[in-house]
Amino acid sequence: MSTPLGEFELIRRCFMRHREPRPGIALGSGDDCALLAPQPGMQLAVSSDMLVEGRHFLSTVDPARLGHKALAVNLSDLAASGARPLAFTLALALPRAEADWLDALAEGLYALADAHDCALVGGDTTAGPLNLCITVFGEVPSGAALLRSGARAGDELWISHAPGRGIGDARLALEVFRGTLALPGDAFERVRAAMELPQPRVALGIALRGVASAAIDVSDGLLGDLRHVLALSGVGARIDADALPCSPELAVQPLALRRLCQLAGGDDYELLFTAPAARHAEVLAAARAGGCAAARIGRIEAEPGVRIEDRDGRAVPVDFASFDHFKSA
Repeated sequence: MSTPLGEFELIRRCFMRHREPRPGIALGSGDDCALLAPQPGMQLAVSSDMLVEGRHFLSTVDPARLGHKALAVNLSDLAASGARPLAFTLALALPRAEADWLDALAEGLYALADAHDCALVGGDTTAGPLNLCITVFGEVPSGAALLRSGARAGDELWISHAPGRGIGDARLALEVFRGTLALPGDAFERVRAAMELPQPRVALGIALRGVASAAIDVSDGLLGDLRHVLALSGVGARIDADALPCSPELAVQPLALRRLCQLAGGDDYELLFTAPAARHAEVLAAARAGGCAAARIGRIEAEPGVRIEDRDGRAVPVDFASFDHFKSA
């Protein structure tokens, strides 16, 4: 059995780094408050996300992957704002403070944090049901942040994705865990990685400053998150369902399941964004700069609401419910 740790021992062992000053951070963890120092002409971008065992992740998840995902979902919010990561805090409730489990959690957390030069600068720990809450801080030039409210009729609608992959894989993995379908071992591991190791599109978000007119990250399902953009922008959208990027594993599934996973599955953490048609080439260049791909999946229209069609122009029913923390099973 792993060695149990006390509160202050686990903090010192796993979560005490970067106390020394560094760009953007005057004082890191160890005091009552961290001190952040954004550069002149920059604004702070701040976001919080909570992961609760049994609601957002399975009890069997590898702790290193859990550490990665806990930070990734927050970095994805910064990406959707076009912000560069700066620092984060971690509030952690644990039923047991086991050394091996915490070491692995910290390893996954810090690997992603170091990849994005994002420092852990404080937080809290307590006993309780397993729960991780991260608040992330980033910086973006004043007036340059990507917002949800800038979409305009005539804009193209885009979704980012990994080259050769697509959206909806995380939901496909969840269906395997639920026992509603089976996948061969290698195929399951690929879609499971989409669920447990999402890659925040930070570099893409930065490259889209001045190019995209609106952006959001897809966490609760493409349709549900798109509706947030449409509501704040006062517009509607038309989607080509067959233009949605699709992995080989999802492409062979029944059409109804494929539509569900891609349009309402959630947990993709890709960027859904709009841009004027005249910026088409710049969008593709931004995707290359961001180390990913981008697919044009529709357009923004003046008429409110969402209309979905297949490649032949036939209407696809819009009856998918996105994830709701208080309604979804």
